Amino acid sequence: MTTMTLDRSSRHGVPPGRTWLLTAPLSSATWRAYGYLWLMLLLAPFAFAYVLFTIAFTAVTAVTVVGLFSAGWLVVGGRSWGATYRGLLRDLLDTDVRAPLPRRSHSGFWRTLGGLLGDAAGWRALLFMVVSLPVSLAGLVASTAFLVLGLGSVTYWSWFRLLPAELAMDDFWHTLPGLVLVAGGGLLGLLLWPWVQWLSVTLLKILATALLGPTSASLRIAELEGSRAGAVEDADARLRRIERDLHDGTQARLVAVGMQLGEAREQLVSGGTDAVAELLEVAHSSTKDALAELRELARGIHPPALDSGLVVALETLAARAPLPVRVQVDPGVEAPGRLAPAIESIVYFSIAELVTNAAKHSRASGVEVQVDTGTRGETGVLRIRVRDDGRGGASVVPPDGSGLRSGLTGLTERVRSVDGTLDLSSPPGGPTLVTITLPATRASRARTAPATGATTTSTDRGVTA
Repeated sequence: MTTMTLDRSSRHGVPPGRTWLLTAPLSSATWRAYGYLWLMLLLAPFAFAYVLFTIAFTAVTAVTVVGLFSAGWLVVGGRSWGATYRGLLRDLLDTDVRAPLPRRSHSGFWRTLGGLLGDAAGWRALLFMVVSLPVSLAGLVASTAFLVLGLGSVTYWSWFRLLPAELAMDDFWHTLPGLVLVAGGGLLGLLLWPWVQWLSVTLLKILATALLGPTSASLRIAELEGSRAGAVEDADARLRRIERDLHDGTQARLVAVGMQLGEAREQLVSGGTDAVAELLEVAHSSTKDALAELRELARGIHPPALDSGLVVALETLAARAPLPVRVQVDPGVEAPGRLAPAIESIVYFSIAELVTNAAKHSRASGVEVQVDTGTRGETGVLRIRVRDDGRGGASVVPPDGSGLRSGLTGLTERVRSVDGTLDLSSPPGGPTLVTITLPATRASRARTAPATGATTTSTDRGVTA
């Protein structure tokens, strides 16, 4: 990805507006861009020779498999050339081109060889080294031609007498009107020089962005790997929390129940029947509390309402919400079949998280949830829109390394783990609108039967499907 900044100093190598037309030839950015073209042309022959040597050496050593390792390192060496070109862009044109993703190391003979010879970033840098040669040459020639002819024409009046007679122009051009015309043409050439130069520099920037930076596919893969790593981390943290809750809560209660039942048995053996009833009552109460805790833990892992379908689960969620929630689910969500369990869980927990945020932080009086289907390219997608009328100002806080993440940050990572997207609009004063897009992956045929009673019309907390 490329970040290009443009200010009064004309960092693109040419002034941005008409008011700078007269000062463009004197701008330092224009001369830095001219120096950039010179350096590119000076590097181009060496870079081109490097590419030719890499291709020839690879062809020669192809018959000796071991020799291909050296050829592979030549391909990887293209990354160093790319870093040099990106440095020139950054230092002379104030243009930052993001470096490609680091090369992955492989284990094993053939995988290591394939990783070297198949390094995409290296080959793309080699391609840039080839195509930059004619572009730099043409750009520098055109730019120098406008600069030299412009300067020569503007100063023609001072040196035309030094020309040999056979090279001198007609007598008209040595008169005052002719000299004025020549100087005017030279001035026009000087004014056009930065813009002609800008075309070549811009083309080189585009090539550098496309060939020396990371591809959108590689960035997407890296993003998905990061989000999946975050999802695995969250799942591990959730398992540890469940283990802690079981150990500190339910397990402790069950141990207490066992001790109380053991004491009651001892009382029965000794004939103390009065204390037995009290001990059994305490044990019975502790057992009910343990069952309630187990239900809450199970609901956090997988809401039982999802067994009956997403519509029923959202209806239950709306009924239990601490503020009025209206949910509208398009009938196409569960047709032609149920969504995959992972997608249903993400939809449910995402809406639950957003409703909780609206109740705790936004001071909202109500929440509207809309779930429908659509398409993205040739694939089906699921769209979830959650809107509250609270005070707004919500934001996704990036992780700070402390291991603590905001609910929206965790939600974003959960959504990205299945190649989904989350868009947040929350201006100060509200309203807050969160739009989640997920792949509409369908479950296997064993789960595609629609839940009974899925089409319902509810009250202000219910579901309209």
